[in-house]
Formats: sequence, C-alpha cells, structure tokens
Amino acid sequence: MHSLDSSLCPMSFATLVSFFLTLSHSLTLQSDIEALQALKLSVDPNMIPPSSYLTTWDFSVDPCDNIGPKFLGILCSSPSNNSKSRITTLELDGAGYDGFLPPRIGTLTELTSLDLSRNRFRGPLPDALKNLNKLTRLSLSGNFFTGGIWTWIYRLKKVERIDLSENCLSGRIPARISKLRRLTQLSLSKNEFSERIPNIYALQKLQILDLDSNMLIGSLPKLPPRLRTLRLSHNKLTGHITSLANLDHLISVDVSDNWFTGPINRGVLALPRLSHLNVSFNQFTKMEVNNYFGSGSRLRTLDAQRNHLRGHLPLKLVNFERLEVINLAHNQFTGQIPMAYGQRLGRPWRTLFLDYNFLSGRIPPEFGPVAVRIRGSLANNCLSCPLRIPLCRGQQRHASACHGVTDG
Repeated sequence: MHSLDSSLCPMSFATLVSFFLTLSHSLTLQSDIEALQALKLSVDPNMIPPSSYLTTWDFSVDPCDNIGPKFLGILCSSPSNNSKSRITTLELDGAGYDGFLPPRIGTLTELTSLDLSRNRFRGPLPDALKNLNKLTRLSLSGNFFTGGIWTWIYRLKKVERIDLSENCLSGRIPARISKLRRLTQLSLSKNEFSERIPNIYALQKLQILDLDSNMLIGSLPKLPPRLRTLRLSHNKLTGHITSLANLDHLISVDVSDNWFTGPINRGVLALPRLSHLNVSFNQFTKMEVNNYFGSGSRLRTLDAQRNHLRGHLPLKLVNFERLEVINLAHNQFTGQIPMAYGQRLGRPWRTLFLDYNFLSGRIPPEFGPVAVRIRGSLANNCLSCPLRIPLCRGQQRHASACHGVTDG
C-alpha cells in the first residue's frame, strides 16, 4: 500500500476541501467570485487601509452567504430554484485604493451599480465593461483612468447615470452615446476629452450634462429638451448660445471660460425655470433684457464678468424679482448707474460687482447707507464715488482713460 507524504497531506486535504466546498456549496456564481478576487488582487495591498471595505473581502467565506461584516460594498441577488446568487452591486469606499480595473470585471453581468469613485485606480478602462449591460449606475469619478470610452460606453443600454469625472480620459465623446436612451445624468468633467460635442438630442431623458474642464471645441449641438443642469465651462467652445433659449427646463447653466460670442440673448434670460446663469470669461458683446421678461423670473445669480459687453447697464434687470447676485465686472459698459439699481440694493440684491467698466457720473444715493451690507465693487470706473462708501473703495480710472466717456 502506498502512503502519502505526511508533509503534503494537510495542505492537499485543505485545498481539496476548499475546492469541493466552492463547487458544491457556494451560493455565489464562481465567475463572480473570481471577478472579485481579480479586483482585490489588482489593488496594491499596501494601499488598502485597515478599516476599508476591501479588508472585509475574505474569500474563505462565500460573498453572498454571510451575515457578518464581510464583503462590504457588495449586494447580491436572491437565487431562485437551484440557481446561483449573482453580484448586483459593487460600490467601494473612497479609501484611496491604488490599482487597475481588471478585464474580469466584465463577467459581473448582473451588476446594476458599479461605483469605484474617489480612489486611485489608473490605466485604461477595459473594453469588457461593455458586457455590463444591466448597469443603471456607473461612477468611476475621482481616479486616474486614461484612454478613451468610445469602444464600450454605448453598449450600456440600461444605464441611467454615468459619472466619469475627474480622471485623465481623452479622445472624442462618441456619437453613439446617443443610443443610451435611459440616461438622465452624464458627467465627463475634468478630463481631457477633445473634438466636438456630438449630437445628443436623442437623449430625451437627460437632465444633467456636465462636460466642464475638457478641451472641447466647436459650437453647441442641439441639446436634449429636458436638460435641467448644463455645465460646459473651461473648454474652447465657440459660436452663440441662442439655442439654449429652447430648453425650457433649464435651472442652472454654466458656459463660462469659453470663446462664445454674440449676445447674451433675451430668450436665455427669459427661461422660466432658470436660477443660475454663468456666462463669464467669454467674448459676448451684448446683453438683451426685454421689458416683460423679469416679472416672475426665478433667476437668482447672473455672472457675466470678463466679456466685451458694451452700452449702458441693462435697466430692466431690476424687474427680476428674485435676482440676488450680479457680476458685470470687467466689461465695457458706459453711462450712469441707473437710479433703479439703488432701490434694489438689499431688496433683494446682496452682491453687485460693476468694477472695471467705464461707468460715469454720480452713484445713486442708496449706494451709501445700505451698501455696507452689500458685497461688491464700483472701483476702476469713471465715477464720482466717495471713498467713504464701501463699494467705492479702490481707485477710479485715471482721467486720461475716461476721456470721451460721457454720462449718457
């Protein structure tokens, strides 16, 4: 009779038992377990804090068959009949994990939510992500992922929210992203995407579009009609913003720090739900405010600083009954400050920056007593502005710079 080497028996027996239990008694599909193992192995073990979710991933127990504090960040489906449990949610904590996203992640085909945000994952996003066609939420923000997204993102037909912001992703935003008809939120901000914004009008459910801080060029495409939040700041976009006037659901718009030209047109300022409008740091030359658009407006913040706006200050801004914050600094406005502006200080205007223009004449009397409660500045104009008034602190332009400027 042959005998086994006693030094090998304990290890071999334990391995066989573990293998047998995995195959025979595991509630979780084996390929799902292997995907979790691959993810943990892809992370630098020195970058896994003691109190983090990944420290609870103990593969001596089944991921979907534990009651205690094991496999934090994991949710599973309830098996029916003799089927295996599947991982449906994978949401890691933002513990600073440093690693890569392994291609095996694509075998978690029952995932509905994947969140690895606020970590240090790097490298390209694997094409295997296209297999996660049941995802409704994808958040990989705040990492160091690189490369493009055009080969896989359009395959996530059920996805409702995508947040890939604050990474190092590059290339174009694929036109086929318009196939994601359930999408309500798309955030690709603070990356290195370039070329034009594709036609995404078909995304009829999209409410939040955040593409700020990229290298996008060209004019605005036709945008989805249900947009509520639009963030396009810090790009290289050109042309007019007139088309925004057709988006009646807009609440917040930020197109600052681009190369837009033409007017800040009356239709945009008249949007019925608009509360926040930031068009600063562009090349706009005119602000159009119609007489009848202010009443009932929800606009609270208007930032149009550092443009090329000319002419007189728009008098009809006083009709915007909820307007609180106005910044028209660093433009080319001339003439007097309208007397009606004084009546709005503190009622409800609480911030008013008109500095670095070419305004002239005396300031409205209300700028004196109540201005101490107002944040803002009238400096670097051609005004008769007593320094005892807080808003007047800071010098006015030299007389030579004001030559030819009239009170108008």
